[in-house]
Amino acid sequence: MTKSELIERLAMKYPQLRAQEVEGAVKLMIERICQSLEKGDRVEIRGFGSFSLHHRDKRVGRNPKTGEAVDVPAKSIPYFRAGKELRERVDESL
Repeated sequence: MTKSELIERLAMKYPQLRAQEVEGAVKLMIERICQSLEKGDRVEIRGFGSFSLHHRDKRVGRNPKTGEAVDVPAKSIPYFRAGKELRERVDESL
């Protein structure tokens, strides 16, 4: 499901809300999650899952084309871990 499909489904489910309001709410929620991760905070949505950062130390990698050693800088990777309720619902549907 894409962001636009989510907005469309929510707008159909809640006809009392205008599509622009639904779009604004979805975009705001995603933006707040991004802002929290940028600050290094963890975001937890009970029953759904949590977003956090995994840190990768700097390392020496290899250019696959030339085999030359390349310094890869340290970085933080966004990580999502599904909550128990979400995992159980997905397992039941299989």
